[in-house]
Amino acid sequence: MTKARTDPSVDPSRDDARSDTTIREVEPERPLVDVMNGKARWEIPVLDHGFVALVDVMPRLIPEGKTADTAVVQAARVSYGEGTKKVNEDRGLVRYLLRHRHTTPFEMIEFKFHVAMPIFVARQWIRHRTANVNEYSARYSIVPDRFYRPSVENVRRQSMTNRQGGDDSIEVGTAEEFIKLLEDSENLYSRYLELTEQGVAREMARAALPVSLYTEWYWKCDLHNLFHFLSLRMDSHAQQEIRVYADAMYDLIKPIVPVSAEAFEHYRLDGMFLTSLEVDALRENKPIDSDNKREQREWDEKRRRLGLD
Repeated sequence: MTKARTDPSVDPSRDDARSDTTIREVEPERPLVDVMNGKARWEIPVLDHGFVALVDVMPRLIPEGKTADTAVVQAARVSYGEGTKKVNEDRGLVRYLLRHRHTTPFEMIEFKFHVAMPIFVARQWIRHRTANVNEYSARYSIVPDRFYRPSVENVRRQSMTNRQGGDDSIEVGTAEEFIKLLEDSENLYSRYLELTEQGVAREMARAALPVSLYTEWYWKCDLHNLFHFLSLRMDSHAQQEIRVYADAMYDLIKPIVPVSAEAFEHYRLDGMFLTSLEVDALRENKPIDSDNKREQREWDEKRRRLGLD
């Protein structure tokens, strides 16, 4: 028998005051199933020592025969009320919401990941400030001996058009020299261990470690902001070492929210945004009205995608 608990904030002299705070338990309309099939984690290896693991989802339990997309639909119909009665199927509503950038319903779904990646990847990743993050602390613990080392074929040449990125593979000799540089930096690890054993504080000793070292964190994000992250980091212009993590994350969530993922691919990932200048150029079949060379190159690339060249 449930014992009633008195709420001290309730004034018992009021006629409408509650007499107790007994919780009413409501059975689901249909059996509930676990979106992760009862598993503790789904994990995909990434790079040489990294991984992306999905460790939890909200909602974790969903009605049998449904997907977690139902949480998007549920939230939208609470917000829209009677207006959504015109929508005959959940898929149509989800696609409408994403197509018209009604983002709040997608915030009702959250994913929690455990990730191991090189520090230089983590420093790009942390720029996305819409997630909850807790990272392995090198102040408290000795950092494990794990370093990212690309293959010779994956050492890229600095792009001539993109200051942030690389292009094709560089000459083998130069690539091998870079790999040797990474080996030299990895050799600092043994000195790091020695000096911590001699009493140097871990919070100081970590300063000698290179950004090729692996770190780990737990990263929790709602679906709306996760889609924003993926649209940027799955893009062909994103750095390869973070793109493979984004691809793995998408592979993990897609079976859980297949309807939202399909809409994301159609309207965001594989879609195209046109500026007003580009719309004018397209409508009038003329060059884009801009002196900015990067903007001109971007328009040329969009024209190629549209099959206009």
